[in-house]
Amino acid sequence: MDMSTRYLGLTLKSPIVASASPLCESVDNLRRMEDAGIAAVVLPSLFEEQLRLESQALDSDLSRGDESFAESLNYFPSLQTYNLGPEGYLELIRRGKKALSIPVIASLNGVSEGGWVRYARLMQEAGADAIELNLYGLVTDPRISSSQLEQSYCELVSSVKASVTIPVAVKLSPFFTAIPYVAQRLDEAGADALVLFNRFYQPEFDLESLEVVPCLTLSNSQELLLRLHWIALLFGRVRASLAVTGGVHNAGDVLKAIMAGANVAMMTSALLRYGIEHAALVLADLKKWMEEHEYESIRQMRGSMSHRSASRPDVFERVNYMKVLSSYALR
Repeated sequence: MDMSTRYLGLTLKSPIVASASPLCESVDNLRRMEDAGIAAVVLPSLFEEQLRLESQALDSDLSRGDESFAESLNYFPSLQTYNLGPEGYLELIRRGKKALSIPVIASLNGVSEGGWVRYARLMQEAGADAIELNLYGLVTDPRISSSQLEQSYCELVSSVKASVTIPVAVKLSPFFTAIPYVAQRLDEAGADALVLFNRFYQPEFDLESLEVVPCLTLSNSQELLLRLHWIALLFGRVRASLAVTGGVHNAGDVLKAIMAGANVAMMTSALLRYGIEHAALVLADLKKWMEEHEYESIRQMRGSMSHRSASRPDVFERVNYMKVLSSYALR
């Protein structure tokens, strides 16, 4: 049985990829992931703010007026040591590549060009097999239009692609008016893969302290539905590889992702909740299902439940919407 798949132009031994998480900060954990059958690892993101700190630009911005507003500095986490810092991050890539035989994907998180191009080159020099651009930014300025934001993303991808020879993936949020249009533009800008979707971590209100506090909850399989929807729509319409991230917890989730059209299914919350060895159980269940249903390869099932078979995807979406609403009966 052929469990291999192609992602970012790389041949992977299975469709399961470990996406960025604290687990990926340790080379020992990365080795355990490879032993469990995980086919590639994405290192935790290096943040744009960390690159600015390195050049002292952000330090200067934060210290300006700090005698009057010293408490404002507390809003920012300690980015100088988070994820080992920029130089430590490059060393993690080197050590990871030395210890593993599976691809090591570096990750950059930000919204502007900044020092991304320079660090993309350094990541390539450190041995990264690919780079994932994590475009996480929430627009709060009403003067910035969606077209301006999309254009800035495309320019960033083009700049990074022009600076490196390794593949570049783009991790998106679901908050675009026309996701197929954005996907096509990023495809044209050179993106080698699209990763759907970044999770929007929303802070909580503490009614006792009257403060806004960070709140991170692990995903569940229900979150997979949004990803399946858009992967199924994009399959066959873009050149780039497709990856699902968010809501992948078991073999059934992996199968759904592949049948929707994904090249790989990325896993994070399940590894944090059940341990790294959970990936081996998922792969065993995946093989068992394929044997029972007489599938010979991962490629054979890819895209079998995508929208490519629908002549009018827009009509299909409307009909499905009405069916879902009418499927619930009051008692």
